[in-house]
Amino acid sequence: MFDRTVERQGLNDVKDQMMNPLKHLTFGGRIYGDNLVAGKTYTGIYTDTDFKGWSLKSRKPAQEHQIRLALATLQCENPADWETMLNKTISKVQTDKKAKQKTRQWWNSYWKRSYVFIDSGKIGSDYWKVGRNYQLFRYMLGCNAYGSEPTKFNGGLFTFDPVHIDSTRVFTPDFRLWGGGTMTAQNQRLVYFPMLKSGDFDMMKPQFDFYERMLDNAKLRTKVYWNHGGACFSEQIENFGLPNLAEYDWKPRHEGFPVGVDSNPWLEYTWDTALEFALMMFDAHLYNNEPIVPHLPFIESLLTFFDEHYSYLALRRGTNKLDGDGHLVLYPGSACETYKMATNATSTVAALKVITEKLLELPELDATQREHWSGFLKRIPPISYREVQGKKTISPAKMWERINNSEVPSLYPVYPWRIYGIGQPELQTAINTYLYDPEAIEFRSHIGWKQDNIFAACLGLTEEAERLTLLKLSDGPHRFPAFWGPGFDWTPDHNWGGSGMIGLQEMLLQANGDSILLFPAWPENRDVHFRLHAPKQTTVEVTLRNNKIEFMQVEPKTREKDIVICLPSHFNHKSFYHE
Repeated sequence: MFDRTVERQGLNDVKDQMMNPLKHLTFGGRIYGDNLVAGKTYTGIYTDTDFKGWSLKSRKPAQEHQIRLALATLQCENPADWETMLNKTISKVQTDKKAKQKTRQWWNSYWKRSYVFIDSGKIGSDYWKVGRNYQLFRYMLGCNAYGSEPTKFNGGLFTFDPVHIDSTRVFTPDFRLWGGGTMTAQNQRLVYFPMLKSGDFDMMKPQFDFYERMLDNAKLRTKVYWNHGGACFSEQIENFGLPNLAEYDWKPRHEGFPVGVDSNPWLEYTWDTALEFALMMFDAHLYNNEPIVPHLPFIESLLTFFDEHYSYLALRRGTNKLDGDGHLVLYPGSACETYKMATNATSTVAALKVITEKLLELPELDATQREHWSGFLKRIPPISYREVQGKKTISPAKMWERINNSEVPSLYPVYPWRIYGIGQPELQTAINTYLYDPEAIEFRSHIGWKQDNIFAACLGLTEEAERLTLLKLSDGPHRFPAFWGPGFDWTPDHNWGGSGMIGLQEMLLQANGDSILLFPAWPENRDVHFRLHAPKQTTVEVTLRNNKIEFMQVEPKTREKDIVICLPSHFNHKSFYHE
C-alpha cells in the first residue's frame, strides 16, 4: 500500500526519505498452556468468515486448564527477531504474578478519575440511559488506552461481522467503512476531544504521536509539490502521512489538475483539520500541564504551510501575495467538506487565529519566533458575516462556489474554537447563526459526527442541548447500548459517541478564562452527579438533586473562587449571558 501510494502520488524520487510504518510489519501470536499440547486442526465458517481452528489437549488429567494467548505486532526484518520479542513478552507475563491485580487497579483508578451519573434513582429512564451510555462509551475508549495507534472513529477495537450492519458487505469482522490505515480527521478529533474533561490525558498520546510520526513525510510532500515550507495534511490520511490513495486519484486526474490536491469533490483543499489536533495539544497543556514544547515543530509547520502556500497561490494569480488590507487570501479553500472552492473559509480562519494566539502566549518562544508569528497573526483574514432574516450571523466563508456536504462550519468558531460562547463578546451573533442560518437548520441532526448538540450546549441553549443529547446518547440498535451507527460511517460509530460525550460535558461544565461555569446548559429538574476536569489541573465534583446542589468539591481549593453556577435559581452573574 505504501509503495503504490508513493508511486501514484509522484513521490518515488524521495521514497527512501519517507517514514514507512508498514515496512517489515509482522503480526502473529501463540496459544499455549503448561499442561497442553497441540491436537487436531479443523476448518469451518463463522457467519461469513472462513477459519482454521487448532485444538489443544492435556498432557495428563487435571482439575482445570489455563490457556494463554500472546499476540504481537512488530516491525522485524528477520522473523527470528519477532520470535525473540514474542518470547520475551510471554516470559514477562508469566513472571508478573500481579498482572491481573494491576489491571483491576488501573480500571478502578480510571472510574474514579471521571464520571457522569444522571437520575440514579430512576434506573431505565431515558435520562439514566444517557448517563449509562456515556459511561459505557468511555469504557470502550479505555480499552485502547495505550495502543500505539489511535482509537479509530469507525469501530475502535469493536468491529464485528459486517453483514449484521449491511447485508451486502460479505466480508470478515475486520471490515469497516473508511478502513485500512486511513484516518478521517474530522471524525477522529471527536474521539479525543472528550478526554480533556474526563481527565484521560494519558490516552491522548497515541493520537498526538500519530501526527508527530507523519510530520516529516507531510513536510517532504509539501516541498516536492510546491517548493515551500510547512506540512500539508489532508483530511483522509494514511498512517504514513500521505492522502488516502482512493481519494487522491483513484480515477485519472484531468489535465491541468494541480498536484498535491485530492481529486475528490469533498476533500479537495480540505487541509485545516490537523489544526484541531494542535488545539488538543494546547488544551492538554492548559488542562494538565502536559508538555507543549515537543509539539511546537508540528504546530509551527501547520501554520507555515498556510502562510506560505496561500502566498504562493496568490503570486501565481497576480502580482501581490496579500489583499488590499494586508491579509492572506485563503483561496481555493474549503469550509469543512461542505462549502467548496471557498474564499476565507470560517473554519480555517478561526483555526489559524486561535492556534497563532495560543502559540504567542507561550513564554518558550524566542524573539525571532514571536516577531514572525505576530506578523502572521496580522495576515490572517477576519471572520466573515452575513445577514439572514435581518439578523447578523457568522458566514461559513467570504464566498464559495458550491455546497457538497452537511457540516456547519459557520458554528466552528463556537466549537471547537470557542471564539463565541457564554461570557464571550457577540454571543447573540452566534445564537442567531444557530437559529437562523438556513444550512444550519437544514443540516441539523444528532446522527454520527453531527455537532449540533455541542453547539447548543456551548451557546447556553438548554432545551436544544437536552433534546439533541437525549437523541445522541440513547441506546444504539445492538445488544451493547453504546454500539451506535452506522450513521455516516460504521458501527460502532466512535465519533457518534465522542460527540455525545462532548455535548453532555459542555452542558455540565464550561471554562471561560479563569471562570468555571457549572450547569451552563443543564435542565434544572434533572438530578446528576458528576466529576469532570477543568483547566489548570482542576477537578470539580458536584451532586445536583431536586434542583439543589447537595455536594460540591473543587480541587485545588484555590479554584473555588472561580466557580460560577449558571442554574437560573442560583445564577447571579447575568453578565455572562450579555454581550
